[in-house]
Amino acid sequence: MDKPSSPSQAPHRAGFACFVGRPNAGKSTLTNALVGTKVAITSNRPQTTRHTVRGIVHRPDAQLVLVDTPGLHKPRTLLGERLNDVVRTTWAEVDVIGFCLPADQKLGPGDRFIAGELAGIKKTPKVAIVTKTDLVDSKTLAGQLLAIQKLGAELGIEWAEIIPVSAVGDKQVSLLADLLVPLLPESPPLYPEGDLTDEPEQVMVAELIREAALEGVRDELPHSIAVVVEEMLPREDRPKDKPLLDIHANVYIERPSQKGIIIGPKGARLKEVGMKSRKHIEALLGTPVYLDLHVKVAKDWQRDPKQLRRLGF
Repeated sequence: MDKPSSPSQAPHRAGFACFVGRPNAGKSTLTNALVGTKVAITSNRPQTTRHTVRGIVHRPDAQLVLVDTPGLHKPRTLLGERLNDVVRTTWAEVDVIGFCLPADQKLGPGDRFIAGELAGIKKTPKVAIVTKTDLVDSKTLAGQLLAIQKLGAELGIEWAEIIPVSAVGDKQVSLLADLLVPLLPESPPLYPEGDLTDEPEQVMVAELIREAALEGVRDELPHSIAVVVEEMLPREDRPKDKPLLDIHANVYIERPSQKGIIIGPKGARLKEVGMKSRKHIEALLGTPVYLDLHVKVAKDWQRDPKQLRRLGF
């Protein structure tokens, strides 16, 4: 007869969690803090995540796969509508949903809109995560926790947990993982140990370039930038111990007038984008990289289904 398993041999759990919240609620930063490495792009501009980037948290007792969806918002363009469809499909497929609400902002119409959508998804457990707690005092935080409880009660959402975290100060991040794990189904690991994301490398490289291109750009640009990695090839005739990866990528914008903003005076800005993203790409791929960047105009690509497809949406 088998011995009953002792509590220390609790069953292994594995499953998918996704963070939702209005744009800029701290979802990507939280994903990165949990995984412990940079997988989702983070930027202080709303609406930067366009792909379902999965971060994978490996623990002895569990594997938590984080699905990072774009922020849900009222769509104004075809791209916006597609992003919202992606969000809803993802919600229906995950094992637990973390609703991110920044501690330093009162609950607004955007939060209510998302909470209303969440209320319609009955079976999936929902955890309310109060982010950016490093920015407020304890009284403000307590007020926010009460407001979230009340919002849940109004809409008929039963929060499995309400938890304050600060990904920046690393406060409570491992506690968050401890609370998410029991909500996952019993299952062996879904990904090999060592994998941090299942995004194809080219997509991640494109995201890192896009993140660097977004930094310090005026407000009118964030949505107008798309990056496509045309090719990634090891340079031939290199000695084994000194490999070099050639990456050719195009940065697409919507209007010729935006070209100057991205390139900068005498090409200085584009050069900086190249240097910044190259550092992150080399860290990600673990190999020296030669990065060749070109800026191209794809007129009004956000509204054109053919171009959206070509740019990977």
